[in-house]
Amino acid sequence: MRVTLTRTLLGRTLALSLCGMALVGCTSSTDELQQWMEEQRQQTKPSVKPLQPPKKFLPQPYEAMNGVDPFSTQKLTVAFKQEAAQPSSLLASEMKRRKEPLEAFPLDGMFMVGSVVRGGRQFALLKVENLLYHVKAGDYLGQNFGRITKISETEITLREVVQDAAGEWIERTSTLQLQEQGR
Repeated sequence: MRVTLTRTLLGRTLALSLCGMALVGCTSSTDELQQWMEEQRQQTKPSVKPLQPPKKFLPQPYEAMNGVDPFSTQKLTVAFKQEAAQPSSLLASEMKRRKEPLEAFPLDGMFMVGSVVRGGRQFALLKVENLLYHVKAGDYLGQNFGRITKISETEITLREVVQDAAGEWIERTSTLQLQEQGR
């Protein structure tokens, strides 16, 4: 038992002395590092540009206070009255007629799923919000005053009345293609 105790003490003493030597070896390298860092601090000269003082703010009086408010309802009312007084000939005829049920839906929500010939007339089958409608040439659909001009087995051609970038009402032709896959 005494031999084991002596070996344990000897092992601990040896381990402590090795740790002590390792620490003594580290202190000399940190002294060199500290000296190098001090030299670098002395050699480095900071170059900071001074900040410019802020520009003086000169408030400007609002001179358009007495003018017409661009968002006033009076201005919009006047604009709508002028448009109603001088409607485009394309738009005038569209405004006089009664709206049809399919004019409440946009064209991109309508899908042509088939066509049928009944009594010598061509009809198209449209799927709108999971409901099936049959339409013929002359019917209206879409939100841009679209009127069906032609129906074939694969597509519906329609004329729409839309505003261009300048605000003028113009006609354009649109088509609805037959959808092969059921949606």
